[in-house]
Amino acid sequence: MPSTVPATAVMTPVPRPWTAMYRLLIAAAAAAAVTADMVVGPPLRVLSHFAIQSNIAVALVLAISARRAWAARSPVPAALTGAVVLYVTIAALVHHLLLTDASPPFSITGTPGTHPLWQSVAGHLLLTAVPLAALLDWLLLTAPASLRLRQAAPWLLYPLAYLAFSLTRGELLPPSATDRYLYPFLDVARHGYKHVLANALLLGLSFYALAILLVAVDHTRPNPIRRRTKTGFRLRPPVG
Repeated sequence: MPSTVPATAVMTPVPRPWTAMYRLLIAAAAAAAVTADMVVGPPLRVLSHFAIQSNIAVALVLAISARRAWAARSPVPAALTGAVVLYVTIAALVHHLLLTDASPPFSITGTPGTHPLWQSVAGHLLLTAVPLAALLDWLLLTAPASLRLRQAAPWLLYPLAYLAFSLTRGELLPPSATDRYLYPFLDVARHGYKHVLANALLLGLSFYALAILLVAVDHTRPNPIRRRTKTGFRLRPPVG
């Protein structure tokens, strides 16, 4: 029969202030970068980007995780942490692999060069620093073997919903709008639906492979937060 004794009755929860501070720093960096882009560019346009939305999710989840680590409470569900790590990693990979050399130059704010320092710092935070920091937090500060393969497919529901949002947004905006399609590989006006949906299918398969890789790494990485506990007695080897 499964035990009904809570884990806290066997092992006293331990506060993790340094972990909490690190997560708060990541959340603050993500929030600051999102705010900077919203100040420079049109807020609705900025908020429509996948990278912005994934960084907002990271900021919220890590802020909650920081509070729980500080108060020695149970961690955020692993499926939620895995999802936001996946999304922010997708945003970073798509930017560095597909958008760095885009023509015309890709810009979240739609006004590249208006505030070079703000836009440069915000871009590096959103698309490089925060994804790396969130990935390191997951690798080094969370318990392993918590993710399940069955979670990989549901994680893709948000990218699928974003694809529907992006295409619907493009249809509702007038053809003269310069920001009708935010990502060049989803530009129906330039490539047509057949080409765009083919791009979306290839990206979706890549995202699913990345989600499976995330689960595989979770089950092979060592436990970075394992602690030796004293039980109050010592086991001796059997006699004879």
